[in-house]
Amino acid sequence: MIYSVRGKLIFMTSSIAVVECGGVGYNCQTTINTLKTLKLNTEVMLYTYLNIREDAAELFGFATRTELDTFKTLISVSGVGPKAGLSILSELSPEQVAMAIASDDIKTITRAQGIGKKIAQRIVLELKDKLIKAYSDDSLPVAATKAVNAVNGNIPKAIEALGVLGYTPADVSPVLSTLDSSLPVEQLIAQTLKQMGRN
Repeated sequence: MIYSVRGKLIFMTSSIAVVECGGVGYNCQTTINTLKTLKLNTEVMLYTYLNIREDAAELFGFATRTELDTFKTLISVSGVGPKAGLSILSELSPEQVAMAIASDDIKTITRAQGIGKKIAQRIVLELKDKLIKAYSDDSLPVAATKAVNAVNGNIPKAIEALGVLGYTPADVSPVLSTLDSSLPVEQLIAQTLKQMGRN
């Protein structure tokens, strides 16, 4: 219904961005990751999702189409509402969500506030097949395509090898999701350790 809003950012909290368009302030619930890209009293553009319930109409706004698409995919899972979707995308980037789903990394998903093991397991269970199917249909966002490639490439071997060194999948997946999965396992390990050493 409302594809996007563009206008001056007139108010922000830790979970809301109010964008004034044509004299109307649109209250958009959003993620911490989107809020980090916004600056008060500047022109912004958010991709939106309108959620209509019996007792309310809520507008959600996102800095990128990928984040919006990931949000819509997450809330398609039974038991995962918009608040849970925002919580996950406040903790993880769309690429990290896709990587966690593709590699059965439930622990990474449970880092999000209010997301327990059962919900994380349901997300992985319901979305992993969609991820693979969508990939075969060539309709997958770049983030998810990378994640599916990662599962088919050397990343699972790198995760296993890094596990021997004491790193959990939750520790290394965010870094590995940014690397080329066709690299040799040794290079993936070396680059991961190098990047983690900088943090």
